[in-house]
Amino acid sequence: MIIVKKPDELAAMRISGKKTATILHKVAAKVAPGVTTKELDEYAVELAREQEGRCAFFGYHGFSGHICSSVNEEVVHGVPGPRVIRGGDIVSIDFGLVYGGFVGDTALTVAAGEIDPEWQRLLDVTKESLFAAISKAVEGNRLSDLSNAVQGVAEGAGFSVVRDFVGHGIGREMHEDPQIPNYGPPGRGPILKAGMTFAIEPMINLGMHKTETLKDGWTVVTKDRLPSAHFEHTIAVGKEKAEILTIPEQGL
Repeated sequence: MIIVKKPDELAAMRISGKKTATILHKVAAKVAPGVTTKELDEYAVELAREQEGRCAFFGYHGFSGHICSSVNEEVVHGVPGPRVIRGGDIVSIDFGLVYGGFVGDTALTVAAGEIDPEWQRLLDVTKESLFAAISKAVEGNRLSDLSNAVQGVAEGAGFSVVRDFVGHGIGREMHEDPQIPNYGPPGRGPILKAGMTFAIEPMINLGMHKTETLKDGWTVVTKDRLPSAHFEHTIAVGKEKAEILTIPEQGL
């Protein structure tokens, strides 16, 4: 069942979302050659404490990190650790925060220094596909209209869409109904209603769409080991326009 949030619940999610996004952007600003993913993780913990929130990922099904840090060919769920970020890497950071009883969830992919122009195009197109999906999150549309929007942008640019992992509903729980694939035909699935809240998260690959999970049981990588990008926002379906809830404080 897709939960339609009440006005007071949406107000709480705006606060949670802003705090989540602010932390993510501050952590992302620390990405640079020579920094370890563990250092990024520790910084997120410090920031979450300052915001009086709880890192949503830590301990989730046994996950040991407070952020997911996925480098280059790592698609999602990268476990923070001693890996040193190098110049020319791309780093996807996914962060969730629980505050006021609601979860914010957001992700982005950033470059460590100068990167290959085609890798930069991958980042740009992935972000574009996210906003294309968000533009469809309007009352009266169908859920698969969001999925189709991502696929159209990504494949139209010559990239491939990860099919093994999806976006999701979000609210008091990190994962609520429905699941939101990033591919598929339009005009299918539930009719959207204002107040539904989703975490939309395209994962787009430079090469083939197939993935596999490493021996740590968490880190998902591209099958061909070519790079992948990941962008995510928590949004609320609107009557005329979607509202992005994971907008950071001004100046970030």
